Parts: sequence; C-alpha cells; structure tokens
Amino acid sequence: AARPDMLARWLSSTRRPATVLKAGLSAKPNVRLMRPKNRMPYSGFMAQYAVPEIYAAIKATRSCIVFVNTRAQAEMLTQFLWEVNEATLPITVYHGSLDREQRRRTEAMMAAGKLRAVVATAALELGIDWGDVDLVIQVGAPKGVSRLLQRIGRSNHQLDVPSRALLCPANRFEALECQAALSAIAKGALDGEEPVDGSQDVVIQYIVNCACGESVDPDELYAEVTATLPYSALSREQFDKLFRFAVDGGNVLAHYERYRRLRQEADGRYVVASNAVRRRHRMNIGVIVEAARLKVMKLNKTGKTGRILGEVEESFAQGLTPGDTFMFAGQLLAFTRIRDLTIEARPASGGEPKVPAYAGGQMPLSTHLADGVRHVLSTPSIWRQLPRDVREWLSLQQDFSIIPPENTLLIEHFPRGALRHTVFYTFEGRRANQTLAMLVTRRMERRDLKPISFTVSDYGLAIANLRDVGEDAAFALVSPDILGDDLEEWIMDAAMLRRSFRHVAIVAGLAEQQHLGAPRATMRQLTVNTNLIYDVLRRHEPDHVLLSVARRDAERELLDVKRLSDMLLRFTGSLLYHGLDRASPLSIPVLTEVRTEQVRGAGVEVLLSQAAMAKEAERLIEDVRAALA
Repeated sequence: AARPDMLARWLSSTRRPATVLKAGLSAKPNVRLMRPKNRMPYSGFMAQYAVPEIYAAIKATRSCIVFVNTRAQAEMLTQFLWEVNEATLPITVYHGSLDREQRRRTEAMMAAGKLRAVVATAALELGIDWGDVDLVIQVGAPKGVSRLLQRIGRSNHQLDVPSRALLCPANRFEALECQAALSAIAKGALDGEEPVDGSQDVVIQYIVNCACGESVDPDELYAEVTATLPYSALSREQFDKLFRFAVDGGNVLAHYERYRRLRQEADGRYVVASNAVRRRHRMNIGVIVEAARLKVMKLNKTGKTGRILGEVEESFAQGLTPGDTFMFAGQLLAFTRIRDLTIEARPASGGEPKVPAYAGGQMPLSTHLADGVRHVLSTPSIWRQLPRDVREWLSLQQDFSIIPPENTLLIEHFPRGALRHTVFYTFEGRRANQTLAMLVTRRMERRDLKPISFTVSDYGLAIANLRDVGEDAAFALVSPDILGDDLEEWIMDAAMLRRSFRHVAIVAGLAEQQHLGAPRATMRQLTVNTNLIYDVLRRHEPDHVLLSVARRDAERELLDVKRLSDMLLRFTGSLLYHGLDRASPLSIPVLTEVRTEQVRGAGVEVLLSQAAMAKEAERLIEDVRAALA
C-alpha cells in the first residue's frame, strides 16, 4: 500500500489501529510496453490494431491472463482473438456478468492448465492463486499504478519470481499513461489517494440491520460507527437525522405505516416495528445497486430450453429485435425473444454483433497517474521511450502548436468546418471532465456562444460551438466561480440528482428491490417510485436527510466535484490560450472520441462510428502536416 498507516486505520477501529507488518520486498516485476506493427489509433478503446501481437504473445506462453477495463471490452477482444486463432488455442472470457457456474468452470480449467488465455476484467483480480500464469497483458490504460500492480501480480504468483507483463495501450494518450505507469513502477511509487468519507445511506441500513438482531441504543451505535475511519467525522447531529429516518422516515414519510421501521421500548432502546419489517429488510440487505438485469439463455436444438450463460442489463435487452446478433460469454448469439425476464438466443454464425454495455464500466484516472501523464507529455527527453507513432504525434504538436506545460491548463481554439472548437487539456479523468463540460456549455449558452456538443475523455474535453471564443472568454469559462451558482443551478435541474436519490433510497431501505413472493422490481419501477418520493420531499421537506445524502453522493461519485475544484483552483493564473487555424495533433484524440454529448436545444452533429472516427483522425493529422510543409 502507498500509505500503510492510513490503510491500517481504515481496516480497524480508529481507537485501536491495526499493527502494520512489512514483508520483505518481492522481486521487481518485468513490465514492458507492447509495440505493435500497425499504426496506433488516435482514440478508441478496442485495441484491435494490436490483436496480432496479443495473439502472438499468448502463443508464446503456457498460460496468460489478458486484463481489460470493461466487460464490453472483454467480449470484443475475445471475439477479435478468435478471428485470428488459426491454432484454435483454448481462449475464453471472464467477467462478473457471466453465470457463476461458468466462472467457476473457467477458474478450474485455468488452474488445471487447460486454458492458454483468459480475457478478464477486474472480477479475476482477487482470490485466485495460480503460480503457473507466466504472462499478464494489460489492454487499455491502467488508470492507476496500484491497480496495475495488483493485476501484474497474477503472473508468476511467487515472492521470489518476478511477474511478467505487457502493457498494450488502445490509443495514443493511453500510451502516455502506460509510460507514466512504467515510470511509477520503476520508482516504487504507488497511488496514494485520500480515503473518502463513508456513504451515509449505509449508516441507515446498518442501524436497521442491528435492530433486526436485538434492541439498539443510539448512543452506543454512534460510538461504534464513528470508531471507523470512514465515519470518524460524522457529527452527532447528522447521525441523529439518519437514526430518525431509520425510525419513521422523517416528518413527511412518518404519516405512512410502511416507513415506520423502528419503535422505542420502555427502556429507551429501539427494536424493529414488526416481523414484517424484519423480513422485508433482510430480503434487501446490500449496498451494491446495479441496473436491472435479464438472464441470457442459449437455447438448445429443440428451442424450448437451454443453458444460462449469465446476465445483461435491461437497457441493452430493450434495444434488441428478433434476429439481432450479439456477443456474450465469448459466443455469437442471435436474439429470439424475452420470456420471464430471460433473453432466449440461439447460436449464430454471421452478422455484425452488438456488445452489451454495462453501467459503471468506466474507471477513473487516478490523481497520481494523471500527474505522471502530464510529466511524460511535458518532458521531451522521455518521448524516446514511446512508440514511434506517439513520438511523431507529439513532435507534430510541438511544431504546430504547443505542448502543455506540466502545471498549466492549455486551451486551444480553432475552426473545423462550420463550427468552432475549444479544447481544454485537463488530465483529470472522465467524470470531472464531464462535469466541467456540462458547466462550461451552460455558461457558453448564457453568453450567446451557441454551444452545439461536447466530447470528453480522461485527458480533456472539446466543445463545438458557433461563435469564436477569445482568450478572455475562454479563461472566464473555467474560473473557479463556476462551481458556485452554475453548479447549484445545474445539479438542481439535472437528472443525476434523481439517479443518486434512487441509489441512496434503495440502500437506505426507502425503496425495495425484493418482495416476498414477487419478481424482483425492475429499475424502471424503482425509478418511478423513487422519483415520486423525491418530488414529494423536494416540495414538502426540502431539508430531508436523504436529499442531502443524495446531493453529497452525487457530487462525489457522479461529478467528481472535489477533484474538479482542486484543478480549477490549482490552475488559477496558470491558463494558456492558443488560437489556431485548424485542429492540432493533440486535439485529434479528443475530437474523435466516439462518445459525444449533444447540448440540449442548440443543434446536432452526426455521430460517426469508431472506424469512421479513425479515418477522420488521419484526415486531420494530414491537414497539420500540410500546414507545416
């Protein structure tokens, strides 16, 4: 751990911290950057350009784990590998949405040496001890040094044998991130992220958990909860509000019998109000709220029954029509129908497959690694360690525009077609950039700059608009005061506060996913129910504790407000504006990011496929070469 003392406090009571034992250092890992022959894409996340080299590395090992960052990536990469698998090597996929029996079968086959490679997500990071895995390949950016080392440690899982790993970036900015991670590993520098305060909806659930077992006393529970590091700063006043909610839901909800979950005994202690409350609560214990899911059944030849492969999210299932093909569990399937919350599908042999996407699939770029990316980018002497394509890209940027100085926020502005584009190179992660883009476009609308759309990545954001944005206007768009009234106005209007409220309402027991003798509630049903309660509380009890908990969680989990605030304050007085006559090389990965958000009511741009975006990136870079010739 980067901070063993903090970890010890987090794992134990703050009044009696755990003892830290430091083991002798293990062999340093052998980690290298993969250098495929094909040109590295400017943007995208599939790493299809590197599939021949990934396959060659698998062929050269006895056993290999290929780690990716999302479940969708795992399915796609498995498909790509099978397309080039002329030796029919046993290669399979592993992620948390697959059926448990299939995951256990994969684990057993890997342990027995019957698989050459597994393409896996973080679901395979912990709890597996395979000493004969001799190579780990990380496809896509690592996002954090500690996370990367955890994955690398799956290879040669013995203290005296160095782990062996290859890093394969999916695009050019990810190559910088991989290089920053390599430098950090060489120095032994780990991510030292500050521990965050615990979510307060969990405290509400814990209060009722305890009361389901025996009577509870608020004073005793407060002392117990605040003895833990995540809740050590929880005030007694706030705890009392949480406890009151556990008792009867608050002033408005107390009028309804179903929200009265605890009652006070003559001795002043509290117990659950009834056995029905106890049963309902026990059925819904848990703090992981996932989107509603449907099982995927691969039908047998009769078409009447089959084997369950795993689960996909409801939103993906709703977009399927009979005959659509999709990749799941490493297999190509054709959708037949949905019956009893189960997708029925047959084996397929052709068509352009869809790939299920999952909520929460994006991992944030760690602050430590973001600083490393800035350093690599601003230090030309490090560039020689990068792949040739990346070195050429950075050199073009240096000749045509400017390389962002390490402690400066670079803003580029240029025309592109009928639009004007403003690009901010923040390197603060996708969530913080998404929030900044929403706030900046709102400010642009008020100043009649006519924003059309924005695109974000971990490394920056690009806003397309109809009016020129000069230096003074650009600096005003990212002044720290944007986190005042602008943020407040947006949060109160945005659907994300309702989404956050739905999450805390489920964890706190206000809304229930499981009901005795009834099917699991769909996310649509839960959304309707929690939206009604949200509107009632906003209107009649605006200071309700669950509204404040939802607001706090939204700022932290969905918006990354603290990280954004730290960045804006850090760069105050350190802004650099550069006006150009066309897109710069550095802007191309951000401009051609597939995920583009439209600004409501302002206009529309055509969304291109990832392949079309790659062609657009090449056209833009040729523009730069022509300008420099």
